[in-house]
Amino acid sequence: MARSPARFLLLALGLCEYGHRGQEHKMTARFHDSSITHPRLGQRLELECTTTNDDSGVFWVRLDKDGTLHFIVFISSLPRATFKGNKRTSSRFEATKSRRFYQLVVKSFMPEDEGNYFCLMNSNQMLYFSHGQPAFFPVTTTAAPTTPAPTTQHGITEKDPCLKTLNPETIKEKELNFFCDIFIWVPLAGACLLLITALAVTVMLCQQTRRRRCRCKR
Repeated sequence: MARSPARFLLLALGLCEYGHRGQEHKMTARFHDSSITHPRLGQRLELECTTTNDDSGVFWVRLDKDGTLHFIVFISSLPRATFKGNKRTSSRFEATKSRRFYQLVVKSFMPEDEGNYFCLMNSNQMLYFSHGQPAFFPVTTTAAPTTPAPTTQHGITEKDPCLKTLNPETIKEKELNFFCDIFIWVPLAGACLLLITALAVTVMLCQQTRRRRCRCKR
């Protein structure tokens, strides 16, 4: 049995529904430390499988995010561990048995170890399996990108002459200056015109008077 774990894995896939309906033994897969909700990167993660029958041995398998089932180890009742490739040891996992507890240890939890972990048991031509124990890193949420606020008139600089708009107060001030100029310069221009006219009349009168005096002397 320990020499062909892949054969038992195929048997598990074929008898899952049958074993579930005729279930007599209870199996539970969970974290050894009940306070763990999500593993951390590089953490030594310990899982344990409890069963009411410790005579048949237990398979540990992982279902990844893509729905692919991965065989990890078969732990016999002796106990003896057989990892993938019929190897006795693994660089990534450890497996032990203590009474009715079948323990699996992920030495350094990495992204490729994420998934749902199940333990399976084949007893008397019946397959029993636990519920999956999820082992995923915490989901990190990223803030939504913020869009810049529309630029107001106050944000326009003097370097953009095409975008400049006149201030209503400036327009009003210019109108007042224009009217002030009219009231000041128009009377002044009229006074200058009258002064020039009076000067011209005076010059003409002076010339006529001089002509009359010149005729009388002759």
